[in-house]
This record gives sequence, C-alpha cells and structure tokens, in this order.
Amino acid sequence: MTTQTATVAKNASVPQNVKNGQGTTALTGGAVGADEPAATRGRTSIADVVVVKIAGSAAREIPGVHAMGGGLSRTLGAVRDRVPGGRPNVGRGVKVEVGERQTAIDVDLVVEYGVAIADLARDVRENVIAAVERITGLEVVEVNVTVNDVHLPDEDGEPTTVDSRVE
Repeated sequence: MTTQTATVAKNASVPQNVKNGQGTTALTGGAVGADEPAATRGRTSIADVVVVKIAGSAAREIPGVHAMGGGLSRTLGAVRDRVPGGRPNVGRGVKVEVGERQTAIDVDLVVEYGVAIADLARDVRENVIAAVERITGLEVVEVNVTVNDVHLPDEDGEPTTVDSRVE
C-alpha cells in the first residue's frame, strides 16, 4: 500500500479519493485559505471500517438474513457476544476493497429456511449498494453475496422431541 502526500497551494485543488495507507480514503480535497467557503476548507476521509459497518447494517435489514459470516467467524462472534461488555460485531461477514472513487463488497450470509435465495441476494445487493453510495458517496462496483448456511427452524438450540418408533 502506498501513501500519497501532496502540498497544496492556495486555491489549488486536492485530488479526490486519495488512499492514505491508514485504511481510509480521502473523499474530498478541501481548499485552503480564509477566503474559501467554510464548507470547502479541509479534507474528508472515510475509514474502510466505516464502509464495512454500513454494508453490514444494510445487509442485516433484509428479512430472511439470519446471521452473517462464515462458520468460524460466527462461532468466535457468539463467544464475543457472551462476554460481559462485549458488543455485537456489525461488520462480521463483510469484506471491502476501497479504491479512489469506488468500492467492492463481499457479504457472507446465513439465510432463513424457506427464503428464496436469489431474491434475498438481490435485495441484499440493492440495499447495500444504496446505503453505501448514499452515506459515503463512493460508487459500489459490485456486491458479491455468498450464502454459507441455511438456518433451519429446529436449530434454535431448543431440544426437539422425537417420537421413537420403537418402545
């Protein structure tokens, strides 16, 4: 990963969306000088983790998404959630690659049994793209949805009673 540094002269524009090597993307290059409008003085940067959290929240909003992440990340997350003071990881199951003006997102899901997976994936994709583009201003070039598991109704941790065929 490379770091870009720029010296900005008065009234010069800074390139938009400069990756700074710290997991953030500079979205706006602000102008400098007291004669510039207040709204344009300074720079705006968005950390990659922000895109992860936005995408994770947007994916979880879709009915039929039971959980997010692969088997190991869900297991570790369940342990972390049970620790006193622990918070759920909104970004679990989401990976992003952020460029200068664009981002690509991978989402791993566990779906509820009976939900049409193709429709669910389309809804997740649409919601994630809309949320990330609206909130960050980055163009989402793709959202790859991977369904890792199906949650069955009897997997809620409650023992099921099975009638024995023999007595």
